Amino acid sequence: MIRVMLVDDHALIRRGLRETLTEAGDIEVVGEAGDYAELRSLMRERRCDVMLLDLNLPGRSGIDVLKTLADEDSQVRVVVLSQYPEDQYGIRALRNGAMAYLNKSADPARILEAVRTVAGGRKYLTPEIAHLLLDTVTGKGDGAPHEQLSDRELQTLLLIASGKRLSEIADALTLSPKTVSVYRSRVLEKLGVASNAELASYALRHRLIE
Repeated sequence: MIRVMLVDDHALIRRGLRETLTEAGDIEVVGEAGDYAELRSLMRERRCDVMLLDLNLPGRSGIDVLKTLADEDSQVRVVVLSQYPEDQYGIRALRNGAMAYLNKSADPARILEAVRTVAGGRKYLTPEIAHLLLDTVTGKGDGAPHEQLSDRELQTLLLIASGKRLSEIADALTLSPKTVSVYRSRVLEKLGVASNAELASYALRHRLIE
């Protein structure tokens, strides 16, 4: 049996994933977590082979989870399931240790295939991710300004574009408002925009938010 942990802050999504995985017959869901703190507690109590991880978590992001697992030399293999398009976070997730990146709208059969592939020790690449990797290798990516942002800067951009206040972003990223303000200034400069409204417009134009 492939032991899987589900990490997503939406209970309904976890429920749907649990049903899909359990019905497969060769996969066992050994635990669920809705945020970073719950995940750390769960990992101290139970072992898993594969983690299905959302990037948008309260407290610390999925990218932070990937970095922590890498720092701890964890043997857990991670499949990222995100609402964000592949061209926004897919390559970042793989660079930080994920073995697969799928959009939450992916067909259940593809999710099962990804879990089984990753459990076997191999990366699972969707056609979208494979295309992005090819563009990266051949230097044919579009080179959009947001691709030069750090992980924290990109998180800040997305949260501002989603209408979050600096204090809310600080809580979400477990940073001080002053630090978030510094990230905001860097994002404005790198993207060549002057306001939160222009940030939101940029994010919509590049399909970073819906």
